[in-house]
Amino acid sequence: MSDRAAALTRAFIDDLRPDHDAVYLKTVEAIARDVLTVEKANADFAAARVLERLTEPDRVIAFRVTWRDDAGDVQINRGWRVQQSNLLGPYKGGLRWHPATNLPVLQSLAFEQVFKNALTGLPLGGAKGGADFDPAGRSAGEIERFAQAFMTALAPHVGPERDVPAGDMGVGAHELGLLARVWSQQAQAWGGALTGKPLCLGGSRLRAEATGYGLVYFLCAMLEAAGEGIEGRRVAVSGRGNVAIHAARKLQGMGARVIALSSRAGAWHAPDGMGAQAIDWLAEAPADQAANPPARLGLDFHEGRKPWGLEPEIALPCATQNEIDHDDAQALVRGGCKFLAEGANMPLTASAARLLARKHVICAPGKAANAGGVAVSGLEMRQNAEYARWSTDRVDKALRGVMQRLHRLVAEEGLANAALDRAGPDYHRGANLAAYRRMARATVEAGAV
Repeated sequence: MSDRAAALTRAFIDDLRPDHDAVYLKTVEAIARDVLTVEKANADFAAARVLERLTEPDRVIAFRVTWRDDAGDVQINRGWRVQQSNLLGPYKGGLRWHPATNLPVLQSLAFEQVFKNALTGLPLGGAKGGADFDPAGRSAGEIERFAQAFMTALAPHVGPERDVPAGDMGVGAHELGLLARVWSQQAQAWGGALTGKPLCLGGSRLRAEATGYGLVYFLCAMLEAAGEGIEGRRVAVSGRGNVAIHAARKLQGMGARVIALSSRAGAWHAPDGMGAQAIDWLAEAPADQAANPPARLGLDFHEGRKPWGLEPEIALPCATQNEIDHDDAQALVRGGCKFLAEGANMPLTASAARLLARKHVICAPGKAANAGGVAVSGLEMRQNAEYARWSTDRVDKALRGVMQRLHRLVAEEGLANAALDRAGPDYHRGANLAAYRRMARATVEAGAV
């Protein structure tokens, strides 16, 4: 970051309202340091105070969720929806049910969502929401009653042309089906008010696979831009959840060697690459059995180990925030890692990100690389609006096209604005700038409203 960018960023953060939470300010700062020099260099953007306006949500909806557990006792939770910006289209972003959910976290995620959605080129605004409800250990009946109470409170604020939530932590296809039904009853209408629904309730094919598949499509575009290919490459994937498993399946089908998947307990290693049966087994194996894979699968389990020290050429962190620290980054560099694409949101610590940049590992941020999920959510909205259901091939082709166009846009910005000593595009800066320019043009054209 240049001295001018640093000074502009410090002044910008200092001038924001003093009641902003530190978590939120950190998220804003990460984008501000890339885009403020562009804003100040453009008279229209500067006069419109684009970034400052984007930091203030259009509205924040807070509500109580009251419901009864299986014992008949009244339970009370808090719910929120942060509708950050609908400049480009209806508000769009996930709902998460997790005890650590709070307003500052959701504000940070909503701000990031605006930029991620802008990159897709689809008509999508940005939002995020959820509740401090913990679905772990709850019965099916309790989850259904909570879903009914949650959506009863939220329903007046969402709809196909207003705000279209999707799923996130604790909110999967089943929960989205429950929520969609409550919305329909409240609105007395059928419509695509949520995405990620079960297929039988208007969901889209490939929605479950979308983030993992999109990640691999973006990775392939990164490799192609560097004059390389995916076949035979050693890839380490963290996690064994939805994103990780579908990314691993797609990689294996394209000829890459998936050498690792992982969990909190440790890492599964296949030096010559996992076969389809091994990946399928890891997707289904209960936690108490996963440490002892059948010998026929060719997997070794390393308790307590992360996959980053297994010498991958490509790293795909798909597990959680801050999962790659400074020591992990050093291990990746020592092992010859050349590319990293984020399947999880913000999986690198600041120290790890700086080290990988210094060592010329080409890294792509989550707002670009894992945008496949929101892209197929946008395609689901289109299918619902058309009262149509697309084939798997049509959805897959559209997803691949979105990710290839997104990569091209981000890479062009990243090359134009990269430091002279970089080996390739600055994907982080490119993603921030490409999204900002789209939002800035819309802000200027919309006027001071």
